[in-house]
Amino acid sequence: MRRTKIIATLGPATDDPQVLAALFTAGTDGFRLNFSHGSIQDHAKRVTQIRHLASEHKRSIAIIADLQGPKIRIARFEKGSVILKENELFTFDADLADDAGNELSVGIDYKHLPQDVAAGDTLLVDDGRLSFIVQSVEKNKIHCQIMSGGTISNNKGINRLGGGLSAEALTEKDREDLKFAIGLEVDYIAISFPRNAEDILEARALIKALQGHASIIAKIERAEAVDNIDEIIEASDVIMVARGDLGVEMGDAELPSLQKRLISRTREKNKVSITATQMMESMIHNSIPTRAEVMDVANAVLDGTDAVMLSAETASGDHPAQVVAAMSRICIGAEKHPRSFISHHRIDKTFHHIDESIAMAAMYTANHFPIKAIICLTETGTTPLWMSRIRSGIPIFALSRRSLSLHKMSLYRGVYPLYFDMTHMDEDRIEHNAIHRLTQLGFLEQNDIVILTKGTHIGVLGGTNALKILCVEEKN
Repeated sequence: MRRTKIIATLGPATDDPQVLAALFTAGTDGFRLNFSHGSIQDHAKRVTQIRHLASEHKRSIAIIADLQGPKIRIARFEKGSVILKENELFTFDADLADDAGNELSVGIDYKHLPQDVAAGDTLLVDDGRLSFIVQSVEKNKIHCQIMSGGTISNNKGINRLGGGLSAEALTEKDREDLKFAIGLEVDYIAISFPRNAEDILEARALIKALQGHASIIAKIERAEAVDNIDEIIEASDVIMVARGDLGVEMGDAELPSLQKRLISRTREKNKVSITATQMMESMIHNSIPTRAEVMDVANAVLDGTDAVMLSAETASGDHPAQVVAAMSRICIGAEKHPRSFISHHRIDKTFHHIDESIAMAAMYTANHFPIKAIICLTETGTTPLWMSRIRSGIPIFALSRRSLSLHKMSLYRGVYPLYFDMTHMDEDRIEHNAIHRLTQLGFLEQNDIVILTKGTHIGVLGGTNALKILCVEEKN
């Protein structure tokens, strides 16, 4: 069973019902709605389709609403694109009409950019494919020398090397989109370009005011976010290593060690991590990945990421289901490495909650005893989250009656959520029924030894306080 989860981005390529169904069959665990593209009607229709298919397949699926964030982009060119040559001069002009760009200048969507840069700064366009040295700033005009030229086209992203742009994470569009996403009952809201914990807390306050229950994903895309990473992790539920803009601001050479550090720190703080951007980029059009992409996905798995994410590969690519299937094979292959089973997580720490202590005890026992599976009866999903922070090859079956908890747990590494309502069962039959359910599904066989955790008070949030080691009997 694959432990690392796969997130697929929805788009025009997945609007075909057969393609979307194929993504389920291929093993997609979560779907991303990219609010940078498409209408609210598109997103609403896709959510309806996902929930319908999830019901058909009897699977819990996470839905992510990814907010656009500030548009830090250039405007458009009269001819759609121009070719810029090295050492020539070029101007980014906040006063220029949106579609009046040419070989000498182009407008910018982010009108405060001239106030955020100074002579000597390096500006990077189109994921760093073109670079410019700022010569001077004259009111709303940024005069530059072209350091690395090439073709530049409409609406490409623009970054300042080293970060430092003052754009707020949540725009008015984001606030409206967040309100709409809460109405769709999505499971996660992804915040683009957060700078610090305050940006995350603002989003959380908005969700609470709307009586929403979505968890928050902080997309680490800015240099400032790296500087404030501990407070951002604490304020968030999930961290996304968004390597596109992050690589531009920090520099490509910094990305490998930064990815490992972010994932490790996130796991240390008992939060969830997603690795994203260009993981299987060549498969937008090709039917197989490059060996470099295979290694990239495998390295993210070995780093301990909970999930790997596909963007244009599924949203607009030629082979959405094949990409997911290929990524799944790579994850399973990487998970065979011994490193995937070794963990020193919190071995020298003091625990502060009973359910946390039960989770740690369960995983320690499972990794040192012939345990076939862990069965976690849970309300909120907190206990299986703690369990999944320990590297292990033993599946954690999280049984819950709460659909929101089931959906969220779909992104936890090594956790397999299953619907199970024990509130109306006789107490002495709960354990039997849980084991029977997994036996029926083919996950357990006679004489298998399992760990079961539960709360002695059924239905109480955060009430896990019991651990049992059980043997699967023939009559189950």
